[in-house]
Amino acid sequence: MSRDKASTMDPDLQKVFGNPVPELYEAAAGHDASPELARALELRSFLALTEEQVARVRDRVHADMDPERDMGELSADKLRFDAQWLEAALEARDGYRAALGELLRTMPPPAKQTRPARTVQLRATATLPPSAAPAPQRAGAARARRP
Repeated sequence: MSRDKASTMDPDLQKVFGNPVPELYEAAAGHDASPELARALELRSFLALTEEQVARVRDRVHADMDPERDMGELSADKLRFDAQWLEAALEARDGYRAALGELLRTMPPPAKQTRPARTVQLRATATLPPSAAPAPQRAGAARARRP
């Protein structure tokens, strides 16, 4: 998604995960990446894209309002549309920032983050001495008396 675009939460991600954002994306591509990292980077990508939208609308409004610009080019409809677009983009940005902030606050510390468990089955290879051989199945079983 928006890997190359900066976001306002990049320093927080680096603080929590201990690596710069490009390295976090590389780590997330691995098979042993934590679900927390994957979710954080997904939210970060959405945030970066939304922040780019906010900046585009802001820059467009600034350009339209430039004092050097001809007043005859101003359009109230265009400015209303840009205001709606900006409001939607700011609302989305605030939502992504809140979600990512909450995720980073509620995550376990990096040393205690859950990782997929790797299990190894061990096999016993010791041989038993002949005296410790298992007894036959019915050995020692009492026979019931028949009347």
